[in-house]
Amino acid sequence: MNRTQIILTALVLAVFAFLGVGIVAFMHGQTAPLIAEQARAALGQRLAAVLPAGYDNDPARDTRQLAADPLLGGKGPVMLYVARKDGRVHGVAFEVVAPKGYSGGIQLLVGVDRNGQVSGVRVLSHKETPGLGDPIEVEKSDWIHGFTGKTLDNPGEKGWAVKKDGGVFDQFTGATITPRAVVTAVHDALRYFEAHRAALLEEQQP
Repeated sequence: MNRTQIILTALVLAVFAFLGVGIVAFMHGQTAPLIAEQARAALGQRLAAVLPAGYDNDPARDTRQLAADPLLGGKGPVMLYVARKDGRVHGVAFEVVAPKGYSGGIQLLVGVDRNGQVSGVRVLSHKETPGLGDPIEVEKSDWIHGFTGKTLDNPGEKGWAVKKDGGVFDQFTGATITPRAVVTAVHDALRYFEAHRAALLEEQQP
């Protein structure tokens, strides 16, 4: 292959590379908004499942970050979603982590109404053993619904545990670590809410 052929081949390859990059960039530009909208819709559905009904804003857009706190389980900032009714905070949802799952952290979405009552809990992600730890998923079991309506006082400090530990929440056959971790994380989220109630509800400190 002579010098001219080498140059022509290189130019052809360069043109195809340029066109390939352009096509990828174009497709990304076309699909990115759709993907973002689908992700926002999925988040909206998850929030609707855990927040108290009746809000009139879009909690997926009404957000703020909370500083890392041991009660929220993670090592970094935590996302807070705010539900409002007539401009007043109607409830909030935390993205928290149950750090002591059997196979690692369990990411949860915990909803709390303005009275400090759990309005819903959903599992966002986990690595628990299939068939043993996955009954925490709403698609596999109704166990997660057992938190709805609970408060710090109901069932009380001792009640916030699995039955094996003297509490009121069921454990799973062959798996206690997973439900124990989730119960602790939801309880801690309520404790955080109570400790920061005024700020979360955007009320003036007394």
